[in-house]
Amino acid sequence: MSRIGKSPITVPAGVTVKVDGNKSVVKGPKGEHTQHIPLGLEFNEDDGVLTILCNDSSKPAQAKHGLVRALIANQITGVTEGFGKKLEIHGVGYRAAVKGKILDLQLQFSHPCEYPIPEGILIECPDATHINVSGICKQQVGQVAAEIRAYRKPEPYKGKGIRYVGENIIRKAGKAAGK
Repeated sequence: MSRIGKSPITVPAGVTVKVDGNKSVVKGPKGEHTQHIPLGLEFNEDDGVLTILCNDSSKPAQAKHGLVRALIANQITGVTEGFGKKLEIHGVGYRAAVKGKILDLQLQFSHPCEYPIPEGILIECPDATHINVSGICKQQVGQVAAEIRAYRKPEPYKGKGIRYVGENIIRKAGKAAGK
C-alpha cells in the first residue's frame, strides 16, 4: 500500500472538493483549480477530511494512489495559500520589469527578452533584480519559473544570470596564468 495515499487530507472551511470520474475540481478563496486524475480510486469525505481508497493491490494502482493524493493536496494548498517561486538576477546591466502582460528582461543580449505571462500566473518585480512568480497551480508556477531562468542560466565563472533565491552556484576557477 502507498504510505502517502493512505494519509487523509484535511479540507479547510471554505474549500469544496468535487471528483467526477477522471477530473477533480477544487474551489477556494483564491480561485478554482481543475486537475485530471487517473481512474480506479474511491473518495470519501466526511467532516472536512478526505480519504482516498485503493481497492487494487497492483504496483501501478498503488503508485496512482499516492499520486492522486498528492495532486489533490496540492490543489487544496493552491486555492487556500497559493504557491510561489522567487528568482534573482545577477549581472551588470541585467534587469527585469513587468509591462502589462509581458515580463521584459534585459540580459545583455542584442535584443530584449519578452516573456508573455500566462493566465493564472502573477509575476511581480519588487525591484529590477528580483522576480516573484505566484499562482494556484504548483506545476504551472514551477514551469514558468524554469522558463524564465532558462533565458540566462547562471554561469559558473562569475555567477551571472537568473537563479532561484537561495540557489547555490558552484563556481569554477578562472584561467590560471602560466609561465
